[in-house]
Amino acid sequence: MADTTRPIETTPARDAELDRIFHLQKRAFEAEPNPTLAARAARLGALIRAVEANESRIIEAIDADFTCRSRHETIVAEVIVSVSAAKAARKHLAQWMRPRAIATPPHMLPGKSRLEPQPLGVIGIISPWNYPVQLALSPAAAALAAGNRVMIKPSELTPTTSDVLRDIIRAEFDEGVMAVVTGGVDLGQAFASVPFDHLLFTGSTSIGQKVYMAAARNLTPVTLELGGKSPAIIDESADIAAAALSIAHGKTFNAGQTCVAPDYVLTPRARLDATVDALAASARRLYPEIDVTSDYTAIVSPRHFARLKALVAEARDAGARIVEVGSSNALDPQRKIPLTIVIDPPADIALMKEEIFGPVLPVLGVSGREEAIQRVNKGDRPLALYWFGEDKAARDDVLKRTIAGGVTVNDTLWHVAQENLPFGGVGKSGVGAYHGARGFETFSHMKPVFYQSKFASSKMLYPPFSEKTDRLLKMVRKFV
Repeated sequence: MADTTRPIETTPARDAELDRIFHLQKRAFEAEPNPTLAARAARLGALIRAVEANESRIIEAIDADFTCRSRHETIVAEVIVSVSAAKAARKHLAQWMRPRAIATPPHMLPGKSRLEPQPLGVIGIISPWNYPVQLALSPAAAALAAGNRVMIKPSELTPTTSDVLRDIIRAEFDEGVMAVVTGGVDLGQAFASVPFDHLLFTGSTSIGQKVYMAAARNLTPVTLELGGKSPAIIDESADIAAAALSIAHGKTFNAGQTCVAPDYVLTPRARLDATVDALAASARRLYPEIDVTSDYTAIVSPRHFARLKALVAEARDAGARIVEVGSSNALDPQRKIPLTIVIDPPADIALMKEEIFGPVLPVLGVSGREEAIQRVNKGDRPLALYWFGEDKAARDDVLKRTIAGGVTVNDTLWHVAQENLPFGGVGKSGVGAYHGARGFETFSHMKPVFYQSKFASSKMLYPPFSEKTDRLLKMVRKFV
């Protein structure tokens, strides 16, 4: 995820408030270290209620922070996804909470082995600006399902939404169960230094490294949801028009300000022009009135807008061919950027080195599948990979020989929307995963327990040792 944080001063009183809430939640957890199924379900219900009852406030707040955020995108990405995460957790909660039988080796029978889920304690969540409700409340749902207390630090780049998030959580939850703390970079740094029992951060790789280092001082386990340059590979067997529509949608949803947005496209060189034409036509189909419609989301801040404009200017100066869908003259005053297709840009410019995080799309021609795989593998491991085509052997070859946090075949984004699939990165795109059962496990201690039988033969291995011990060891060796 692109780094667009900015320094905002906080006061020592905020640090004291952070400390107060943390210790309040620690004491609450000590008083109730293993909440019942009913208690957890009730908390998930409160989370659902907080979002559903305040849908219009959430839409208005996010629209205000972005200056223009598509209402439909907010309903899909913030309201529906957050509510579905909490509902899925509530539905499966009884199953997730059960101890899980684990096979016991023959020589340790008739003992029994179990994994017993146990809440960790107080969970910290640092959420980003691009999906300020979803990326705060979806992990919170998993943490509550696992029986924990939750503290959330939302982004200072969406202050109106952060205040609404704080207010709606305060209205539904006791501070000892869940709380939202608002503030700037200083508070974020203090938050990362709190000795949570687990910390989840969603944001840029550079800030993620700092969060990781701060948490390491307390040996706090960390889940990092980062980003990177997620490729879209168009195979020779692909329907170019269908692939282009999916890629254009993935790149323009939230104006490309999505950690799993397709960052660049690799297409057969002989079909490069056809791919560019299809992408442009798809964008015009999605946004026929792109210059004036509120369906097309603005860039979140002047700083991020200027960064994207600079990436395009550098590419243009380097001789790259550029196709824009939309008028910069009309869109610039709205802090919006046309879908900007950059054709075969040089590898050494910033556009090809940094995560773009906006509606700017490099399209590169490749000689075939082998070159596409090599290009992907030369870079850091991406958070997402998209493959388009009908050749199953080619598809499987790409999936086996590339490593990415997650994959959608013949579309973009949708693997992230499924609660039954874990969401997370690999390498520099992230550490750990959540969503669904994986989220419950991330925020639980899956405690291994061995129940010894009174008929166990293990005492025969106690000293003093004898020939009988040697015979028993010889028998044990056959089973290990």
